[in-house]
Amino acid sequence: MKIIIINGPNLNLLGKREPEVYGNITFDTFYEKLKKSYPNIIFSYFQSNIEGELIDKIQEVGFTYDGIILNAAAYTHTSVGIGDAVKAITTPVIEVHISNTFSRETFRHQSFISPNAKGIIIGFGFKSYELALQSFLVNQ
Repeated sequence: MKIIIINGPNLNLLGKREPEVYGNITFDTFYEKLKKSYPNIIFSYFQSNIEGELIDKIQEVGFTYDGIILNAAAYTHTSVGIGDAVKAITTPVIEVHISNTFSRETFRHQSFISPNAKGIIIGFGFKSYELALQSFLVNQ
């Protein structure tokens, strides 16, 4: 099984950025633990602060991977283009968020990705990514 995690803007700062919201563990630390916990899965990881690069990556892997775990971060709430990219591909996408976006600012209550995603997992910290992975494993 081939799974890619795609992270959007500012998620490269996890571990430093707003630890009261996002915790103090870096994404790289979490990612290494995840790979060790699931040795039979081929993982890829991509992060960008640039909207077009996220769209390009979704299109690149969107017909050959078994699943995409997508945390588009702030672009979730602003990018019609990312939402359209998710709609255009055949690989299922699980939208994830580390924080509960509905407990935050009102503008974070809208997602342009959700209508085209297989599912949404929000508010469970880094566990959100693992829960998304589990959803792909139970539906093999």
